[in-house]
Amino acid sequence: MLAFGTRIPQLAARFGAAPSIIVAVVAGSLITVAYTVTSGPLAWFVLSFLHGVVGGVPWVVSEIWMNVVVEEKRRGRVMAVYGTMVALGMALGPFVLQVTGVYGPVPFLTCAALALLVAVPLLPYWKSSPEIVHSSDSGFGIVLLAAPLALFAAFACGLGEQVAFSFLPVYAVGNGVSAETAALWLSAFVMGNVVLQWPIGWAADHADRRAVLAGCTAASAILVVALPLVSAQSFGVIGVVMLWGGISFAIYPVALALLGQRFKGGDIARANTAFSMLYIVGGLIGRPLTGAAMDALGDPGLGWTLAIFYVAATIAALLAMRRRA
Repeated sequence: MLAFGTRIPQLAARFGAAPSIIVAVVAGSLITVAYTVTSGPLAWFVLSFLHGVVGGVPWVVSEIWMNVVVEEKRRGRVMAVYGTMVALGMALGPFVLQVTGVYGPVPFLTCAALALLVAVPLLPYWKSSPEIVHSSDSGFGIVLLAAPLALFAAFACGLGEQVAFSFLPVYAVGNGVSAETAALWLSAFVMGNVVLQWPIGWAADHADRRAVLAGCTAASAILVVALPLVSAQSFGVIGVVMLWGGISFAIYPVALALLGQRFKGGDIARANTAFSMLYIVGGLIGRPLTGAAMDALGDPGLGWTLAIFYVAATIAALLAMRRRA
């Protein structure tokens, strides 16, 4: 994604939004099938790299599409629905593996078939999807200077989200929870995403989006620091995890709405691409930092690492409100 992401706006502008997404989805499905007829670390490294290249296209182009066509007064709620659909997809993935199993070609072939289903509703829009303009004179540095809050929020959200998926089960098992129950913690994290996106998206359309963003990041910081204070064997910890999942993931659609509010025309394509790439960078940086913190401080290192970045995002949002005022 990081290697190819900068080319996505140009690709979408040249071939169109719907064709770019459909071709990328088909290519991704073919790569998924290729896993079943290859073996060895080198072959799977190449396939995984190619999967990242084509996998970024539907992600980025769909967000550009939404930000181009949505009305400003509904932008927060549209992004909230988008966030809900992402969370539902995350929730359904493990369920599908429960049905197909994790060995042999069946899970790969099932994944490829489900991905192709995503392309079907887009076929009628092959020629009528909105035109995406690529502004060649708008660099990523300009985007960063113009919308630092939205981009830093994407970084913080990517860090928190990907760290949670990597380390939340480790944290749970380290506190005496069984591996099966630890998996339920992840399910609770995702279900919080599904439940809370709409009300937070509504708030983002009826209040200052910077204030809503500050509220989400501040609440996320409090929840991750409070996590060790709740017994891992109690039902209360599931509530904390659900709230953390829903509120922290809402950072992404709220920041995406801020981005669409700030950019128009050809700049929105470049801005959306930078947004997605910083989300990924957040995860790449957050995982080794969190692992080191948990080695040094024990399980509370998870919460303290995330809290630092959530608090930094809160301060950034408050400063942005003060500067605009």
